[in-house]
Amino acid sequence: MTSHTSRAIQIDQHGGPDQLKLVQVTVGEPGPGEIRIRHHAVGLNFIDVYHRTGLYPMPMPARVGMEAAGVVEAVGEGVTHLRVGDRAAYASTPPGSYCDLRVMPAKTVCQLPDTISFETGAAMMLKGLTAQYLLKRTQPQGGLQPGDFVLFHAAAGGVGLIACQWAKAMGLRLIGTAGSESKCALALANGAEFAINYAKEDFLVRVKEITAGQGVKVVYDSVGKDTWDKSLDCLAPFGLMASFGNASGPVAPFAPGILGPKGSLYVTRQTLFTHIATREATQLMADDLFAAVTSGQVKIHIDQRYRLEDVQQAHRDLEARKTTGCTVLTL
Repeated sequence: MTSHTSRAIQIDQHGGPDQLKLVQVTVGEPGPGEIRIRHHAVGLNFIDVYHRTGLYPMPMPARVGMEAAGVVEAVGEGVTHLRVGDRAAYASTPPGSYCDLRVMPAKTVCQLPDTISFETGAAMMLKGLTAQYLLKRTQPQGGLQPGDFVLFHAAAGGVGLIACQWAKAMGLRLIGTAGSESKCALALANGAEFAINYAKEDFLVRVKEITAGQGVKVVYDSVGKDTWDKSLDCLAPFGLMASFGNASGPVAPFAPGILGPKGSLYVTRQTLFTHIATREATQLMADDLFAAVTSGQVKIHIDQRYRLEDVQQAHRDLEARKTTGCTVLTL
């Protein structure tokens, strides 16, 4: 059996960015339902930080990274949607995309349209598919119609900038929050109708002002602990609190009884990997994302690039909120 060598980023224990080590690994042939893919670019996401720190624990030693784009080198038995030589991109479990070459399950790997570059493909899959399932599949009772208000925290981040543009294309009135004036300006430039600097303003007060006291139909929240309580109070009756991350730390336990007096609210905790559990669902969502990008409705902003060997600095900058838009690791 032929084997190949690859650089990869590995952690031997949970901890800080200094745990991310560059190692040489051996990569074999794909088994049934698998492919081998040679990466051209790798995406960086906050979930990678959660894996590194142990917020989402992994058995050790562990590889890190959830998305990348490249060229299919080998195809295992039973894989029919990909061929050797195909340009491809993915957001997928198991983690391990911080590498040159890997063998992985084929079901969540999608052909990448020729009009989308490898860097854009690597930057857009996890964040773009997340924006897709939030806006299209995680909707309040009665759905979302043009003119509806939604609140999106961290609107200048990778998912946020995609969501701002996509929400505008859907006719939604997106209120974004961010931690600086420059990040608010970025959200506005990408389709948010309003932007609130939560470092200076009380976002609950501003949301009530913007919506004439009515509140929003849905809050999309990847911040977690710091925004949770006020986010519930931003919701209109029967509104939906959609949690999909914990950038400030996990949300504290709360009593479901509080949801009644606040307006018979709905709460959900979403994860992309439930939505892309099947080949069919992954492809439908990816097709929607590819159409939004190739049509120009959604532009993918790659605002930071780091070499694979500089991944520790990439994680430091991500955690320090120094990044905007998307970040890729170059190979």
